[in-house]
Amino acid sequence: MHATASPQRSGSTRAAAGGPRRPRSTAAILALACAAQFMVILDVSIVNVALPAMREELHLSGAGQQWIVNAYTLGFAGLLLLGGRLADLVGTKRAFLTGLAAFTLASLAGGLATGGTLLIAARAVQGVGGAVLAPATLTLIMRTFTEPAARTRAMGAWSAVMAAGGAAGAVIGGVLTQYAGWRWVLFVNVPLGAVLLAAALVYVPAAAGSPGGLRRLDLPGAVSVTAGLTALVYGIIAGETHGWTSPAVWVPVAAAVVLLAAFVGIESRSAHPLVPLGILRRRTLATANLVVIAIGAAMFSMWFLLSLYFQQALGYSAIEAGLCFLPGSLSIIAGARLATRLIGRTGARPLLVTGMALSTVGFLWLSRISGSGSFATDVAAPFVLATLGTGLATMPATMTATSGTAPHEAGLASGLVNTSRQVGGALGLAVLGTVASHTMAARLASHAQDVPGALAAGYGRGLLLAAVCAALAALGGLALPATRRAAS
Repeated sequence: MHATASPQRSGSTRAAAGGPRRPRSTAAILALACAAQFMVILDVSIVNVALPAMREELHLSGAGQQWIVNAYTLGFAGLLLLGGRLADLVGTKRAFLTGLAAFTLASLAGGLATGGTLLIAARAVQGVGGAVLAPATLTLIMRTFTEPAARTRAMGAWSAVMAAGGAAGAVIGGVLTQYAGWRWVLFVNVPLGAVLLAAALVYVPAAAGSPGGLRRLDLPGAVSVTAGLTALVYGIIAGETHGWTSPAVWVPVAAAVVLLAAFVGIESRSAHPLVPLGILRRRTLATANLVVIAIGAAMFSMWFLLSLYFQQALGYSAIEAGLCFLPGSLSIIAGARLATRLIGRTGARPLLVTGMALSTVGFLWLSRISGSGSFATDVAAPFVLATLGTGLATMPATMTATSGTAPHEAGLASGLVNTSRQVGGALGLAVLGTVASHTMAARLASHAQDVPGALAAGYGRGLLLAAVCAALAALGGLALPATRRAAS
């Protein structure tokens, strides 16, 4: 039977076909990929506003509260490379369904949790499911949309949804916590996950994986890189609470160095390496992933620091704090849509550099927040500027990091760019959070009565370092080769 896609989309349709196709199935595939990615990224930030309510009901310690966020990050970042490779080895549909099912069931378990340990365990399993699902969404787009103009539009939509997911998490989390209770920040994934599972069974083509499937999995490489990334992220996270000279930090970081070095040695000798080392020698791919690390460090930290600033320094409620993030969500979407329209004429580099330059200015402006300010006077304008720039840069950075890869490397490239984003976010949160805490303590030592001012000073210092990360991303963009795409 012949595919029913229109002639303009026949190239992308044939590339993804695994049997008879429904009309407009490429639109359904794009919607599925974007919705699943939105759900995964949403859960990075949706719990932030709900943390005080979780702590009160479950009687969590400060460290336990922090691990509700960190457990997800740990499972997600530690397994992303393996998750990306699974999409290549077992087929995109199988990886998509497996990751989505694990994520949905873990969300249900987290919403039903009666204690902090169960909630933290559920969040860790959510992260593992997300690590399999997130690369599969990008791989699905890369394999479905092979024609350049169609892929650009699809990547623009995916990038806009991904960027908006981080911003929308605070908005949705605030609304749900205020009116339905904190458990619904997890329960919300259950009906969405069920609908996506049913739709994926119908619309996602059952493309075959690599010959040999899991038998070709480089198990020593998978174990060493997963353990190494997990140890690295754990050490980074521990720095926020224990201090950078503590054994709780340097022991896992040292273990990570040993494990990742072992991984490089294993890959250089493996017949079927998890990560062919040659891919890391490609200047464009390596530079783009470094840029993504810097973007992740700046953006993840901004959502976290502003969420605390709104509630602790300005005294906003959960719903008020959440709604303050709405302009940023809309601004990111606007930036991503603008990038999609312009990239055919300008190429990726000008958009990436311009976007991160705008974000740098926005972060510098945000760093001037005060304890006696307000959203309208201190945050709104620079926040919109910073998020607009990030929306403009995210899609070009992702496209550059995944361009030029062979079809059998699509999952690997997807896993690499998602790993870079998450490791950057974990590193940024730990370093900028630690700097903010130390700045607050120093300010309180000399101005003990001005708690809002001390909080604002700490968060402002963290946002100043976020500006440094954004500037590094812009400089990294300048190092990318100039390319020009013909307008379609």
